[in-house]
Amino acid sequence: MVAADERLKDYFMIWMTALGCQKGSIMSILFINGSPNKNGNTAKMAAELLKNQTYETLNLVDYRINAYGQDLPGDQLDAVLEKIKQADVLVVGSPVYWHNICGSVRNVLDRFYGKVSQGSLSGKKLFFIFQGAAPETWMIEAGEFTMKRFAALYGLTYVGMAKNAKEAGNLAASL
Repeated sequence: MVAADERLKDYFMIWMTALGCQKGSIMSILFINGSPNKNGNTAKMAAELLKNQTYETLNLVDYRINAYGQDLPGDQLDAVLEKIKQADVLVVGSPVYWHNICGSVRNVLDRFYGKVSQGSLSGKKLFFIFQGAAPETWMIEAGEFTMKRFAALYGLTYVGMAKNAKEAGNLAASL
């Protein structure tokens, strides 16, 4: 069975080379879902953006991430950071809570300070999904400003933001 698996892998690599892909060039996409509702509107918008793509979903509610400055046992930020470092494309999704990015996403962004070197995520793309029931323009602008600043600080290429399914579908062309 091992020989058959190896042959299949060889055929796959030949096929990918014929398509113009380099070895190891398959894009790795990570959707970081900040919503406490794993299958809610934020996840649905990510599915629209990532339609026909293979991606991994990281639900922040499944991880214990201490607040900036806390040193409590059981912190799982390093596991989240490892997944971020392995991805080529990051899709960060947040519902609008209290007029801004939700707390779970904000907490991860805060924890980057001092732990992740500036520019260390260069070469990666960042997409932002930001949705809510009726956010005002200033709320959307504040959320996008934060994500653009985050991208610039850590070397990510900020591709854009989607506030609804139609925008997510349009943004998919930039993958």
